Amino acid sequence: MKKFLAAVFVMAALATVALFMAVSIRFPIRYLEIIEANAGELETSLILAVIMAESSFRPQAQSHAGAQGLMQLMPSTAEWLAQLMGKTDFTPEDVWQPETNIAMGSFYLNWLLNNYNGNINIALAAYNAGQGRVNSWLSDSATSQDGINLDRIPFQETYNYLNRVRRNQRVYDILLRIRGLL
Repeated sequence: MKKFLAAVFVMAALATVALFMAVSIRFPIRYLEIIEANAGELETSLILAVIMAESSFRPQAQSHAGAQGLMQLMPSTAEWLAQLMGKTDFTPEDVWQPETNIAMGSFYLNWLLNNYNGNINIALAAYNAGQGRVNSWLSDSATSQDGINLDRIPFQETYNYLNRVRRNQRVYDILLRIRGLL
């Protein structure tokens, strides 16, 4: 009986390690030091989740709309963020550098979070759809009854984005906890 239980324990341990490895391949953890250094009020898992949703960790990713880099910053947004951050030596090509892109994307998410009174879902919706759209949704009683929360997101893409980021974040929360145990 002891040999059987030992074999079951070993098989369960191996299955757990294999599952962890498979999930880690699907949800990579890269640029962790850069993310932690720039997280501000944000959880590390959230920034990882945004990068996964935006670029799948491809630093040279470019969207059809022109968003660039790991956190998919639009060139005009990057220029505005550079000014806001006091980066006097910023050039548009800097957005392709993981350190710069993560610093700017994290700064922007923190800025949005503060702008929307700590409501991470609204901040994420604005990150995806733009502040102007989100502000108009908040002022429309068909999408927001209180002007603070969104009861309905009219863009399916933004709705899906928000759900994808939040799902990714739950996975990254677990992976980071497991990593901390190893």
